[in-house]
Amino acid sequence: MSEHIHPIFERLLSRREREERLGQRSCTFWLTGLSGSGKSTLAQGLERRLFEAGFFPQVLDGDNIRTGISNNLGFSPEERRENIRRIAEVARLYCQSGLIAICSFISPTVAIRAMARDIIGADDFVEVHVHAPLAVCEARDVKGLYQKARAGEIRGFTGIDAPYEQPPEPDLRLDTHEQDLEDSLDLLFTFARQRVEQP
Repeated sequence: MSEHIHPIFERLLSRREREERLGQRSCTFWLTGLSGSGKSTLAQGLERRLFEAGFFPQVLDGDNIRTGISNNLGFSPEERRENIRRIAEVARLYCQSGLIAICSFISPTVAIRAMARDIIGADDFVEVHVHAPLAVCEARDVKGLYQKARAGEIRGFTGIDAPYEQPPEPDLRLDTHEQDLEDSLDLLFTFARQRVEQP
């Protein structure tokens, strides 16, 4: 089947041309952490701040992925891996288009994040560990998921009966249990702006 595919990339606008038009360096900020750690809130806040500063970002998270390109997937380990693969492919396309992708997903294992990094490209993959201890995340339980997991209504829930492997060397770690949201967002925005500003 591959003999019938004829790439046309050399005839398309280059990534550099797109970045220059948008006035930014594209990349993917990959926010990983337990449910309730603050990933989605920080991703949305970062998107807003970058946009207001003149950049062009796009958040990818469970809500806009699970209702779209991954609406046929469940939550088995294989399906979760496929979900992350699809997200990474979309983020890679965003990077090639000169856009800033902000991905907010638990992505619980080192291996699954390594797969995402390989797809997106190591130079474009910026890993942000949004960290809070399990007890803190469970006390927040903003979606009521921990309560359901403890009651046995949800199986394979990360942090309860499925593991979460912390990134050993993230590009940035935010300890959201030790600082308030605005302080975490300030750190994230400052870090991100340095990465996406054109020299």
